[in-house]
Amino acid sequence: MTIVVANRQRARKINPRRLKEIAEMLLADLGIEAAELGITLVAAREMTLINETFLQHEGSTDVVTFDYTQEAGAGSPRPAGGAPRAARSALHGEIFICVDAAVSQSKTFRTTWQSEIVRYLVHGVLHLLGHDDRHAGARRRMKREENRRLARLSGKFSLAQIGGASKLRA
Repeated sequence: MTIVVANRQRARKINPRRLKEIAEMLLADLGIEAAELGITLVAAREMTLINETFLQHEGSTDVVTFDYTQEAGAGSPRPAGGAPRAARSALHGEIFICVDAAVSQSKTFRTTWQSEIVRYLVHGVLHLLGHDDRHAGARRRMKREENRRLARLSGKFSLAQIGGASKLRA
């Protein structure tokens, strides 16, 4: 299993090693036996560029996921979350997480920015597994699974520990 965490933002100090441990636990809980997963933490400016370039959506967003599996096409990335796929034991993708959005949303939802980052990680992984949030019913099912996975992770980890220790490398 290969999980690489890259921090390309400066809004908050991040402990990439702890975030990687949380991602490993999430994948293990989901029964994912093999993964090549990139987790990139970005600022709003970079997320706006990603969102507009690849999804043709205006402005920034909280999380964007790219699926790099063979079924995604001839080596070309595609935004994840399309048609549901059969259960997988392996993932190959990249999740871009906007730390600025996590900070903003944490105030709105009265949670911590660290918890929001883990929520976005869970959301991205669920997209790689074929979950979709484009339609109301599917969005509700995905949100329930997201909440369940986040609660499970927060029971095993102090999510606040992903903040700080920015000199650690995953």
